[in-house]
Amino acid sequence: MDFDLTEEQRLLKESVDGLLTDSYDFDARKKYQKEKGGWSKAVWSKLAEQGLLGLPFAEDDGGIGAGAVETMIVMEALGKALVLEPYLATVVIGGGFLRHGGSAEQKAAHIPGIIDGSKTFAFAQLEKNSRYDLADVTTTAKKKGDAYVIDGEKFVVLNGENADTLIVTARTKGGRQDKAGIGVFIVPANAKGVTRKGYPTQDGLHAADITFTGVEVGADAAIGDAENGLALVERVVDEARTAMCAEAVGAMDESLKSTVEYLKTRKQFGVPIGSFQTLQHRAADMFVALEQARSMSMFATMAADFDNAKERATAVAAAKVQIGKSGKFIGQQSIQLHGGIGMTQEAKIGHYFKRLTMIENTFGDTDYHLRRVAEGGLV
Repeated sequence: MDFDLTEEQRLLKESVDGLLTDSYDFDARKKYQKEKGGWSKAVWSKLAEQGLLGLPFAEDDGGIGAGAVETMIVMEALGKALVLEPYLATVVIGGGFLRHGGSAEQKAAHIPGIIDGSKTFAFAQLEKNSRYDLADVTTTAKKKGDAYVIDGEKFVVLNGENADTLIVTARTKGGRQDKAGIGVFIVPANAKGVTRKGYPTQDGLHAADITFTGVEVGADAAIGDAENGLALVERVVDEARTAMCAEAVGAMDESLKSTVEYLKTRKQFGVPIGSFQTLQHRAADMFVALEQARSMSMFATMAADFDNAKERATAVAAAKVQIGKSGKFIGQQSIQLHGGIGMTQEAKIGHYFKRLTMIENTFGDTDYHLRRVAEGGLV
């Protein structure tokens, strides 16, 4: 298997790295956090101008027709810069539902807005007691003529505070944890009966708790089969997990670089602390953990093309396990090697560890995915 990037992929990497280097240092990030929704509309427009928001979409839909490797390249760069903008929520997840399950009409209505940066999405899936079970859905979507009426609550909806459009999982039939009877619906965020309570999360992003009270949507709001949408949800969520693995690799890479630079400049007893062999060994262990994570991220990216859904799920779960372990180790070592300053809000290293911790707990933590691997990818 060839792991080298093609010329086009190298150019993409140089392009996105250059864009973020110019516009996304740590001080700029703190300014972007204060904007409405917690991210910069100007940066989002730049991502659109460079075609990054249209990467995974088919050329027939106005996109570039890129694959999982290109998404990995972009997400790794976003992780290095600790980017706040909703690329994961909008392009990877929202766009994933449209690409894999959307009708021609749904694609035409929403994909152009994603590509030009005028529309953002949020995935309303997590419920009060569902934890990591994608089939645990109590929000209901009851038929009313040709329409559906949605009632229920969703929690910690990433970008839910600021999104224009919501992708909502709701049960059309069956019991709480039944795998059948789950539908996926497109709901305008400003629809009557939608109430959002936004707040910042520990990693500097923004989320919202969303209540749906008698929210009526047309039959055309359902993405795919309204009674058998779980397979679609699982596929898109696995793509999101894979993208987050790449983002985590970017964050770990930058954490290691920042820590090594600190070891070279911080002096104790008149010499740089990086000259102490014990600290050199710690940095070497961090490098090993990073390369293990990078390899598994690549494996998960390659698994996107697996025809067998079970094999794809197992590969992604295995990658999430290694990412969780490496992220925790590199984050802890980075903080400790920075000393007291690593615990302050002013030092960026702590913010990388916060983001790595949130990634580890999003769509399944390390223990959850270790069980998935042991069970062959099945929950």
